[in-house]
Amino acid sequence: MSASPVIRLDDVSKRFGATQALEEVSLEIEAGSVVVLLGLSGSGKSTLLRHLDGLEVPTSGSVEVLGQSVPELRGRALRALRGRVGFIFQQFELVGSITVLENVLTGALARLRGPRLGLPSYPKALREQAFAHLEEVGLAAQAFQRADTLSGGQQQRVAIARALMQDPEILLADEPVASLDPESSDQVMNLIREIGLRRGLTVVCSLHQVDLALAWADRIVGLRHGRVVLDTPAEGLSKEQVMEIYGRVATSTAEIAALQDELLETVAAIAAEENAAR
Repeated sequence: MSASPVIRLDDVSKRFGATQALEEVSLEIEAGSVVVLLGLSGSGKSTLLRHLDGLEVPTSGSVEVLGQSVPELRGRALRALRGRVGFIFQQFELVGSITVLENVLTGALARLRGPRLGLPSYPKALREQAFAHLEEVGLAAQAFQRADTLSGGQQQRVAIARALMQDPEILLADEPVASLDPESSDQVMNLIREIGLRRGLTVVCSLHQVDLALAWADRIVGLRHGRVVLDTPAEGLSKEQVMEIYGRVATSTAEIAALQDELLETVAAIAAEENAAR
């Protein structure tokens, strides 16, 4: 590892009620690397990613991103860090009733004062930048379509372009192809990798597709029940070695059911915390 990793987690644990989502996770990620978090649903991948953007605070341990202690950041300081960290979500999180171009422009809202309504409310320079990002992801021709008229793969490309509007140094992607067909999945993952390499971004992506992870990552970090069980360069790694991550939960239907129960408990705990915070 480099002397100054852009991401560092030291003994990070996270509990949601009775559920241990992360347990003593230590991880360092250097600038420009492409890392895949691999594991079954409920293994802690999404929770780990959310810690990197300040969407979750660890129960114990420390999280540093771009030299800053994320749990200690508040208000403007936290918003400034998030402006340097792009986040691509599984469900795209687009506004279907507005144009593709305006959806991309929302990625620049942190740099603007006051609300924006409609394309003319954004500065011309930002509109040109947003259009350039759509060209980069191959969707310039769809710039003025409603976002909800696009296919799933196209919507995820819009989400990538929106993240690029932040001019990020780190790009996080949480199961970005979980709802896509295999062909669209390959296209989206290749696009994320190409953009990351071209721009020198640090990319951290969660997946559960082993073949896709092996073809795409520089490094694979395997999670099971909130613990790191594998951390190795992807080159030369076999599918059989990676499948050991799944060994314990694949031995019986009872264990699979137990994992599903753990996941449901985690979702319920997160919802309870969010309701309590309102």
